[in-house]
Amino acid sequence: MPTAPPKTMAETAAEYGLSAAEYDVIVRRLNREPLPVELGVFSVMWSEHCSYKSSKIHLGKFPTTGPRVICGPGENAGVIDIGDGPDGTKMACIFKMESHNHPSYIEPYQGAATGVGGIMRDVFTMGARPIALLNALRFGDPSHPKTKRLVAGVVSGIGGYGNCVGVPTVAGETNFHRGYDGNILVNAMCVGLADADKIFYSAAPAAGLPVVYFGSKTGRDGIHGATMASQEFDDASDEKRPTVQVGDPFAEKLLIEATLELMASGAVAAIQDMGAAGLTSSSVEMAGKGGVGVELNLDMVPQREEGMSAYEMMLSESQERMLAILKPGREADGQRIFAKWGLDAATIGWTTDTGHLVLKHKGETVCDVPLAPLFDDAPLYDRPWVAPALQPRLTAADVPAPTDYAEAILTLMSAPDMASKRWLWEQYDRHVMADTLEDSATGADAGIVRVHGTKKALAMTSDVTPRYVQNDAYEGGKQAVAEAWRNLTAVGAAPIAITDNLNFGNPERPEIMGQIVRAIEGMAEACRALDFPVVSGNVSLYNETNGSAIPPTPTVGAVGLIENYARRADFASMRDGDALILIGETKGDLGASMYLREILGREDGAPPSVDLALERRHGDFVRNLILDGQLSVVHDLSDGGLIAAAAEMALASAVGLTLEGGSSSVGFLFGEDQARYLLAVADPAAILAAATAAGVPATVVGQAGGEALRGPGFDIPLARLRTAHEGWMPGFMGA
Repeated sequence: MPTAPPKTMAETAAEYGLSAAEYDVIVRRLNREPLPVELGVFSVMWSEHCSYKSSKIHLGKFPTTGPRVICGPGENAGVIDIGDGPDGTKMACIFKMESHNHPSYIEPYQGAATGVGGIMRDVFTMGARPIALLNALRFGDPSHPKTKRLVAGVVSGIGGYGNCVGVPTVAGETNFHRGYDGNILVNAMCVGLADADKIFYSAAPAAGLPVVYFGSKTGRDGIHGATMASQEFDDASDEKRPTVQVGDPFAEKLLIEATLELMASGAVAAIQDMGAAGLTSSSVEMAGKGGVGVELNLDMVPQREEGMSAYEMMLSESQERMLAILKPGREADGQRIFAKWGLDAATIGWTTDTGHLVLKHKGETVCDVPLAPLFDDAPLYDRPWVAPALQPRLTAADVPAPTDYAEAILTLMSAPDMASKRWLWEQYDRHVMADTLEDSATGADAGIVRVHGTKKALAMTSDVTPRYVQNDAYEGGKQAVAEAWRNLTAVGAAPIAITDNLNFGNPERPEIMGQIVRAIEGMAEACRALDFPVVSGNVSLYNETNGSAIPPTPTVGAVGLIENYARRADFASMRDGDALILIGETKGDLGASMYLREILGREDGAPPSVDLALERRHGDFVRNLILDGQLSVVHDLSDGGLIAAAAEMALASAVGLTLEGGSSSVGFLFGEDQARYLLAVADPAAILAAATAAGVPATVVGQAGGEALRGPGFDIPLARLRTAHEGWMPGFMGA
C-alpha cells in the first residue's frame, strides 16, 4: 500500500487552525518557511483564544478606568482599590472570569476542574490570595441524552477542585436551553485579596535575568488546547479529548503557597502562570510586554513523560505550572521555597536583548522567531457584520393570561432555569476559610465574603440573560451589566467593576459578528452610565457545532464593596407582618420572558428595555436605605418578574405572603420590567415617604404572613411551592 506523501507546512498550518493568508504572513515575517516548532508557536499565539483577533477592535469600546481601578485589561486579572486593610495598608481586590467551554463538553470533569484551577492561577499570579469562586453554567435541553452526564461531570469537577484547594464557591448561575445541546458553557470566576502595593505583573523588566519554571511537571495533556478552543465542534469532537488538561487541586494548593511566599521574599521580577498555550504564551507574553527577548533550553524543563519533543513541551497545557523571572542572584531563594513546598523547579532560560524567542533542544535551535509578530503584531480583523434582526415589542393583547394562575406559578418555579439548584451547590464547599457571609444557600442576590480583620466585605455576582441577547443583542448587553449592578446593590454593596466572558458562535459569520458587536456596545453603554468599568475578561468564540451557534451569552462577573457588613441585605429575613413594597414602575413587559417560554412555549418578542438613568436612581435609593439601616430585606426583580421574586422571598424566609392590588394582571405578576426591587419592611410609611422625596416609584403590593403564597386567583401552600421548586433538579439528576 503506497504511503501518503508528507504534508507541506502550509497543510499543517491549516490543521493548526491558521488560514492560508495567515500562513503567508508568517512566511513573509520570517522570510522563510517556519520550522515545525515555530509553526506550532504561531498557531497558538494567533488563535482566537490568545490573540482576540476578531474582537479586539470592539473590546476597545469598553470603559476600563475609574477612581478605584488599579489595573485594567491586559494583565492576568483586573485590580481594584478597596481601601484600608486591618493594619491601615491599602488593599486590592483582584478578579477575573474565563471560559473552559470546549474542554468541559469533551471531558466534563477535567474540563470544569481545570477551568477552576486556571482562573485561580490568573488571580494568585498577581499576588492575591484567592478568597472566592463563582461559576456560570449553561447546559443543553434536559431531554438531550448528553445533558445529565455533562451536568454531573461539570458539577463534580468544580466541587472536586475548589473543595480540595480550599477556596469557597459562593455564587453562580445555571441555565438549560436546547441552544447549548452541542456546546455547553463553563465560565469560572475567581476573586482574591492582596496589598495594593504588592501587586505583581508579567512584563520582564530587563535582559539577563533567569527564567524559572516551577510547579508540576510537563506532560502531553492539553496540547493545542488553545487552538481547539478557537474552533467549531463537529460530529468528531469527542476525538479531541487528548487536548483536555488534567488537574491536580492538591498541587494547586502547594503552588498557591509557594507563589505567595516567593513573592513575599522579594525575589520576583515578573511572573506569569502557564494557562492557554502553556509555556509558549507565558514566555512570549512576559518577554513581549517587557520589550526583551527570551532564550529557553527545553532540556531543562521538568517532564513527566519520556521522549517529549520541543513542540510538545511548548504547546502542552499541563496544569499547575508557573513561569517566573527572578531578580539577579535570587535563584537560590527560589529553590529553597520550591523545595519546601515539594514543587518541581528549574532555571530553563534567560531574558535577552535580541527581541526574539529562541528555543534550544538537544543541542539544536528549534525556534528562532521575532517576538513582535507573536505578541503585538498578530492578525487583527474587522470582520464584516450585520445588525441582528430585532423582535417586535409585544403588547398585553399578544400574551394571554394563564387559565390557572396557581398551576402557571408552580410550572414557572419548577422550570429548569427557575428551580432550586440545591442539588448542585450542596456539592460545593461554600464556607471554607470561614469568611463567607452570604452564598447560594442563604437567600441573597450576591455572594458576600468578608475581608478578614475588617468590617468590610466583598459582594460578587454573575449575570446574563441569553434569551434577551438573542432577541436584541444591544438591550441584552445593557441588561447583563444592569442586572449585575442591581444584584450588588440589592445586598448593600457599592458596585465597583466588572469582568466579562463573551461567549458567542463563529465570528466569521456576519450575523454572529453582529451579535458580538451590538452586545459589546450595549454593555459598554451600561458600564459608562453606571460607572462600572471593565477591568478584565475573556472572549470565547466558535461555540457552535455543525454550524449551529449557541445563544449569545456575554456573561458579566461583578464585584462591589460593603464598608460595614453589619449593614447588608438579603431576601431570607422577611417576617410576619412585613409590608411588601415594589420599587420601580411595572409596564408588564413580557417579551422574551420566562412566562412566555415556560407557560406559552414561545421565545419571541423584544426584551424589556433598560433605562440606565432609572437603574441608577432606583438602585442608589435602595442601597442608601440599606446603608442607613432602614432596610435589610431586598430582592431584585429579574427572571419571572414580581411573582418569582415574591415566591423566592417566601421560600427563603419560610413565611407566606399575599400579593394585592394589580396582582391579577399577567403583566403585573410575570412582567420582567427592569430597574425594580421588592422590599419587605416593618414600617412602610417611612420608606414610601423617602421614595416620594427621591422621585422613586414605590407601591405597597402585599403583606407577609401565613403559610401560603396568595393573590387574586391563586392560593398555593408554601409546602407545595417548595416541593415544586426544589424537586426538579434532584428528580432530573436521579431519574
